[in-house]
Amino acid sequence: MTSRPLSLRLRLISLTLLAVGAVWAVTAVFTYREARHEVDELLDAHLAQAAAILVAQSLHELHENEVLQTPLLHHYARKVAFQAYTTAGELRLASANAPKTPLGNNQPGFAEREIEGRRWRVFSAPTLNGALMIHVGEIDAAREDVAHELIMHFLQPLLFALPLLALLLAFAVRRALLPLVEVTRELEIRAADNLAPLPLTTTPAEIVPLVARMNTLFAGIHRALENERRFTADAAHELRTPLAALKAQAQVAHAARNQRERDHALEQVTSGCDRATHLVEQMLLLARLDAQTTATLAPLDLGALLEEVLAEMAGEAIAHDCELALTAEAADIAGNAVLLRVLVRNLVANALGHGAPSRIEVTLRKGGTIRLTVVDDGPGVPAAEYDMLGQRFRRLASADFSSTPATTPAGSGLGLSIVRRIAELHGARIEFGAGPGGRGLAVSVDFPRAGPAP
Repeated sequence: MTSRPLSLRLRLISLTLLAVGAVWAVTAVFTYREARHEVDELLDAHLAQAAAILVAQSLHELHENEVLQTPLLHHYARKVAFQAYTTAGELRLASANAPKTPLGNNQPGFAEREIEGRRWRVFSAPTLNGALMIHVGEIDAAREDVAHELIMHFLQPLLFALPLLALLLAFAVRRALLPLVEVTRELEIRAADNLAPLPLTTTPAEIVPLVARMNTLFAGIHRALENERRFTADAAHELRTPLAALKAQAQVAHAARNQRERDHALEQVTSGCDRATHLVEQMLLLARLDAQTTATLAPLDLGALLEEVLAEMAGEAIAHDCELALTAEAADIAGNAVLLRVLVRNLVANALGHGAPSRIEVTLRKGGTIRLTVVDDGPGVPAAEYDMLGQRFRRLASADFSSTPATTPAGSGLGLSIVRRIAELHGARIEFGAGPGGRGLAVSVDFPRAGPAP
């Protein structure tokens, strides 16, 4: 059983509290060390001051062979003790809580002593006449207690503030994540076929790339669905005519009165099957191209590719009693060889299949771009109909197929549509115009020049 991942809100609150807690912990450590240092300096000063007072008082209050013990006036005084010893080591003055052992030695100044199982911080100073050595000591644990009290007074407000901080953080994070919640709610309630883009105006900058990418995905799905609907509708429309023609020719063959009529009808059925097959192949190819957003491109010589394709199509040109001419120079572009072969074949097949030209000239020139041009000397297309070229399943009003050989499938408008799509995938641009002398049709494809090799 997989564990449920933490919500973004809980992660933000937890990480923020951990970060604040870590900062507070580090601050507490440094504060304690600084407090202990300041306490040591302050209490050392008090020890020295107390010793100075005792030195001053010892001149006129202590008499020979007299031992005094002072009472404890404050609870903290039990942690501080003092003694006065003669140079001979005789105790002359001591506080009530002073240990039996001398707090210090005969060396003036500060010292650390271990006495009766306790650690003492001691300051020693001689009287002005040198007759007595004054020792003022403090239990070291007392200093720890003072530093501990200081740090606790510092941390207690912070510890009490932590739950309040958590509540404020929860409120702030909830408010900050509201746009994300709104996006989630929008996706939850929208219908499955609603592919409208999500708004970006109220989206936080951090998730704008995510929402923009989702909008791109929605647009791609919408485009794919539209292409599928269009393909289905176009297929149903375009296949209806050839299928009806096949049925009619089959009925003619069935009702033929002699073998000659039957053979002619069967030839028409075969020709119709060829046209339907060509149409389906073109439709499937165009559907595959529509599904592609990019093509895999590699450096290639477009001139060499043209020579190969035209050599393969020489038989078709001869069958159409048409001359194929190629004028090309080596031209390197970034292209997809498979798709470019389809592009060239469709351009030449389009010229062969419309108007029965006697000559088709293919040229490849280098300039600012690499320009491929296919020109025929057929009847051509009126300039007013150039914009219709390449529109799917759109037959031109001026189209004349009366002279088209029976071996050539009738036009469906898909050949140039495929050319347009392949050109788009290569970043190329298509232009239509008249051939030399205003006769025929010239189709030019401008490819960007290949960049320098890395």
